[in-house]
Amino acid sequence: MKENDNKRRDFIKKSSLGVAGLTILPSLYGKSPASDRLRVAHIGVGGMGNNHMKWFSGLKEVQVVALCDVDELHLAQSLKTMETLQPGTKVSGYKDFRKILDRNDIDAITCATPDHWHAQIANLAFQAGKDVYGEKPLSYDIKEGQQLLKSLEKHNRVFQLGTQIHATDNYHRVVELLKADVIGKVHTVRLWKTGAPPNFENPSVQAPPKTLDWDMWLGPAPYVDYIPEKCHMSYRYFLDYSGGIFADFWCHIADVVFWALQPKGLKSISAKGEEADGIANTPKWIDVDYEFDGLKLHWTTKPPDVPRAAKRSIGAYFEGSKGTLICDYETREITINGKTVTDIPEVPQSIVRSPGHQQNFVDAVKSRTLSESHLAYAREMTLPMHLGLISWRLNRKLEWDAAKEKCIGDKEANAMLSRKARKKWRLV
Repeated sequence: MKENDNKRRDFIKKSSLGVAGLTILPSLYGKSPASDRLRVAHIGVGGMGNNHMKWFSGLKEVQVVALCDVDELHLAQSLKTMETLQPGTKVSGYKDFRKILDRNDIDAITCATPDHWHAQIANLAFQAGKDVYGEKPLSYDIKEGQQLLKSLEKHNRVFQLGTQIHATDNYHRVVELLKADVIGKVHTVRLWKTGAPPNFENPSVQAPPKTLDWDMWLGPAPYVDYIPEKCHMSYRYFLDYSGGIFADFWCHIADVVFWALQPKGLKSISAKGEEADGIANTPKWIDVDYEFDGLKLHWTTKPPDVPRAAKRSIGAYFEGSKGTLICDYETREITINGKTVTDIPEVPQSIVRSPGHQQNFVDAVKSRTLSESHLAYAREMTLPMHLGLISWRLNRKLEWDAAKEKCIGDKEANAMLSRKARKKWRLV
């Protein structure tokens, strides 16, 4: 068994074809031998975690070997699902993710826990020598992102942020068109996502279900008594765990901006908005103005007053010196000199298309190369979202030192760049 493990790890580390720069992809040659497959464990198997299970178990080079969830019901149901996804293959189940990190036969993990656990689990996975496919947002705060990048570099790990839309042909094409300067130099971008949090009224404190480890679910967050609305699925509307709709969707639509324009030199952040109704405390709506070097970026909860935005619940509107481009996940329209088209065929395809977001992660692990949504990129893209929330919470404009990654002359804002984890769960 030890000899097989060594062969498998050698394959993962040396699957690049040297000078040619090509990668051996077992999926091209039929099912891989068991000793050559990437052994993956899924941590957090609620809604998105089940998608992870289906995606990765469908890849020929992957074998799912373990699942983890603090809710026994989630875990039991997901183990049953794995019996249909990987018939005849044993999959272990755990409540404590640290037992997965202790296993030397696991190469990579995916993480689909609530947001406040994302960075700490990824950091510990890096320390345990495991690569990570982690759901968005990357981190709960800015310091976590800084620590995560240092840990990845120290331990030479591979990371992929779960921005699955990054792999779509539409985003690739939008980036190609913008990089080809079809609308000239872009000076302004408008991003938006409609929707408001649910109104949680008349909440009641209850005893946690016997099947749920509530203390571990809270983990690094402050301890509070159990209220069902603060737990599964609706946790993201509470600032102790997430940042609402804004934090949930920021990276999906900001992704196309950071990919195409690579904005640098963030100078200021100014947010306004209203708190959710009921007991939720993330934004009911939030508008944020960002100023970068040579670029203004605006986030709104309602579509901006620009052509063809109203019909889109999420979108990006690029304003350039020669025209405009509007897009969402699946569509795009370019307007130049009053004429609107969906593409400009004269612009050649210049970006290699993705084999699929999960397949790209597997390929990156085997070749030890950067994934599409690698950590340095993901951290840079996520940081403005955190600052937008801080500006909203303080109800004032922030001046930002991009080199030092600190607010200028604002101790209260700087104190919010990090949160001290609860002592029991201060694991990093």
